[in-house]
Amino acid sequence: MNELSKKEQLYQLIHANPFISQQDLAADLGLSRSAVAGHIASLIRERRLLGRAYVLPAPRDQRPVVCIGAANVDRKLRTIAALQAGTSNPATASEAYGGVARNIAENLARLQTPVALLTALGDDGAGRALQDHAQATGIDTRGSLALANTASGTYTAILDAEGELHVALADMALYDQLTPEFLASRAPQRAAAALTVADLNLPRDTVAALIDSARNDAAGAPLVLVAVSQPKMARLPHDLHGVRLLILNRAELETLAGRLLPTEADVRAACAEVQQRGARDVIVTCGSQGVFHTRAGQLVWLAAHQVKVVDVTGAGDAFSAAVCWSLVQEQDSADLTLACRRGLALAAVTVQSASTVAPLSDAGLLDNISDTDATHDPGNAAPLYTNA
Repeated sequence: MNELSKKEQLYQLIHANPFISQQDLAADLGLSRSAVAGHIASLIRERRLLGRAYVLPAPRDQRPVVCIGAANVDRKLRTIAALQAGTSNPATASEAYGGVARNIAENLARLQTPVALLTALGDDGAGRALQDHAQATGIDTRGSLALANTASGTYTAILDAEGELHVALADMALYDQLTPEFLASRAPQRAAAALTVADLNLPRDTVAALIDSARNDAAGAPLVLVAVSQPKMARLPHDLHGVRLLILNRAELETLAGRLLPTEADVRAACAEVQQRGARDVIVTCGSQGVFHTRAGQLVWLAAHQVKVVDVTGAGDAFSAAVCWSLVQEQDSADLTLACRRGLALAAVTVQSASTVAPLSDAGLLDNISDTDATHDPGNAAPLYTNA
């Protein structure tokens, strides 16, 4: 077998697994490490491979959204009757795949968007199930971190009889292994992204490294940060220059601001402070009421769809996914009002489903929401706030 065919075999192995080691390539092909290195250098010169991790170039419309953060097993306990504190409540139990970054990735995959997930998985049954489900859904997890002798992440939600969240408990310690060094080892895959979406389950240093990367690479993928809880707002550094969009709820914004935000004017001022710290735009979600978003120095309010709620779990992640989908589709001309309308539409589909990610998500639903539908009605005041 000639050298050209060996190089082509090596190319095919790398195409199937961009993170395969040179040692494994050498063993699979019966070559020396130096011969493997020579073939890789040749393929890089030909621009068929891109640097370390051998990530392959792709046309702009085929570049994936790279989601970085949590992928865990969600356990949901829902009371049969009204929830009573301090006593045992009859309930139903279910398990599903969850994690903010993973949920966003699955929503994007169901919207026919190329997507990759960088997360940490244990070597337990849950980790293997998460990996298999992601592959079946169309999420590329080849760059994720596999941890030996480690349990995968879990999230347990307590819901009332109407499906509203009362309390949640999360075991997310393994995501501390997603360090800046791990990010650096996945730099080529990140460089090939159309958009980077990261949740705040990541360590503070890793979040800072992502922001630094986005700030210092003007031609790189825009960065969207998605908050996950009030305690983890401490993982957000002060300097947010480089952040295209920060998505968080009102309670998380209050934590970030260090004060209560009882009026719309207070929310507007807090968002302006986040922008002064460097974030280009901010979206503040208000559950079943709707969302605020920044636009040209103003704060826009959009009401949520009024639908019958089956389960609120995953609605915020569906909203974030649709916003990200819209940013990728519209690219430089992205209208954040249109993106939020699309987010509210997908969130409405999700809360009407018992699944964390609605199985019938369809890009056609979002395509049908055009910029002509995205005008803001200034008379539609935010019902949670006064206008003082």
